[in-house]
Amino acid sequence: MKKLYKSSSQKMISGVCGGLAEYFGIEVTIIRLIWAGLTLFAGSGILLYIIAAIIIPKETPEWE
Repeated sequence: MKKLYKSSSQKMISGVCGGLAEYFGIEVTIIRLIWAGLTLFAGSGILLYIIAAIIIPKETPEWE
C-alpha cells in the first residue's frame, strides 16, 4: 500500500509537491505547474499548500 509523504529528495519548500508526484508516479514539474495555476487563478493554492505541509507527514528513511 502506497503512503503519501513529503519528499526529502524532490524538495523546494517543504516537499509537498515532490511527495504528491512520487505518490501519483508523475513528474514533479507537472504538480508544481498545477499548484502555481491554483495559486494564480483560484487564489487557493497558497492556503492548500500550507494545509498540506502541516497535514502530510515527513518521509522517514527506510532504515529507521
